[in-house]
Amino acid sequence: MASSSRHKEILSLALPAIVANITVPLLGLVDTAIVGHMGSATYIGAIAVGSMIFSLVYWLFGFLRMGTSGLTAQAFGRRDAEACRALFRRSLRLALLVSLGVLVLRWPLRELMLLLISPTDDVRPLATTYFNIVVWGSPAVLGLYALTGWYIGVQNTRMPMLVSILQNVVNIFLSLFFVYGLGMKVEGVALGTVIAQYVGFVVALVPPARNLRNIWQFRSLQHSPESLFSLNRDIFLRTFCLVAVNLYFTSVGAQQGATILAVNTLLLQLYLLFSYVMDGFAYAGEALGGRYWGARDVPSFRDVVRKLFLWGVAMTLLFTTVYVVGGMPFLHLLTDTPSVVEASRGYVWWAYLIPVAGVAAFIWDGIFIGTTHSRGMLLSAALAAFVFFAGTFFLTGEMGNHGLWLSMIAYLAVRGLVQTFLYFRFVPL
Repeated sequence: MASSSRHKEILSLALPAIVANITVPLLGLVDTAIVGHMGSATYIGAIAVGSMIFSLVYWLFGFLRMGTSGLTAQAFGRRDAEACRALFRRSLRLALLVSLGVLVLRWPLRELMLLLISPTDDVRPLATTYFNIVVWGSPAVLGLYALTGWYIGVQNTRMPMLVSILQNVVNIFLSLFFVYGLGMKVEGVALGTVIAQYVGFVVALVPPARNLRNIWQFRSLQHSPESLFSLNRDIFLRTFCLVAVNLYFTSVGAQQGATILAVNTLLLQLYLLFSYVMDGFAYAGEALGGRYWGARDVPSFRDVVRKLFLWGVAMTLLFTTVYVVGGMPFLHLLTDTPSVVEASRGYVWWAYLIPVAGVAAFIWDGIFIGTTHSRGMLLSAALAAFVFFAGTFFLTGEMGNHGLWLSMIAYLAVRGLVQTFLYFRFVPL
């Protein structure tokens, strides 16, 4: 394939995924904006706590998407339509099973998360109300995880993008209607969110489901139950390592005072902006990498990897330049608190290193998911997490918040370095 055609192939998958990624946090932002005009900060706190709980819980179940996309992309590359259909059914059954577990265990799950987050006494009852309603959307959310993975596997990232946009439109309309039309408060925001989640799930489900006689009928796969279990287990444990690092990063920052916590929160927004874009290229790596790996087309597979890293270098140069030139003005847009703005000047340069340190990890994650090398992902995440926790233990005492950020940058770099080594171990030259 010509070089320009390969780049177009990558962009046709990456760009819709980037748009979808950018719209994801809007669901929480819409809820926050609506309750922000209710006249009390406790409403904002309740939505923030509730959104954090579901972000953490659902993040752990990311294997529903990642495990599905890799296997489906490989089946697509082999032109095995029956395997694609079977994976569609299996991923939905697994998502339903997991969501039922969430619903059955919703009370201990809620109490555990509230214990970890420790909201104030005035926020806790409102956050509980929000949780008690939004948790019923878990079948739709986790089902959509599985469907998104399946769509990526069959080289379609436009459908997840359209669903994300639709969910935001529905959520905005319904939340405004329930709150300002019916006079509801947190309950109205939560109800609007749940309905939007189910609308997105149903819309994503209809196109492939109408071509299947029976969504729930059993079809065998080439992969044994043991291999499927190990794949999802590895991805779950890998995600657990990532969650642990992010939670501990926030915790250590909080221990250094409200100003440092605010600074770190703002700087992490720069990391999130980079991740939204690079995740799009990772999705392209899942789809195309899995497709050519499944087809046993090693030259095309390696060409995809090379082209993805060219885009990675371009994005690294772009974001590093933007952060150096516009980092502080961007932070000024997020806050006008003098103490936070002034403190940020001493740490903003750590954000300049995020693209360089993290680019390889994003691209390799996509490739490893597409080729279902889940053990390599787990190994890289575990080693990087060890480096992070060791760094915070030995460095924060002497270096303070600089030691924390050095540990985070090292964590990102180690993930990419380990995966680079593993790639040259499993890909034939």
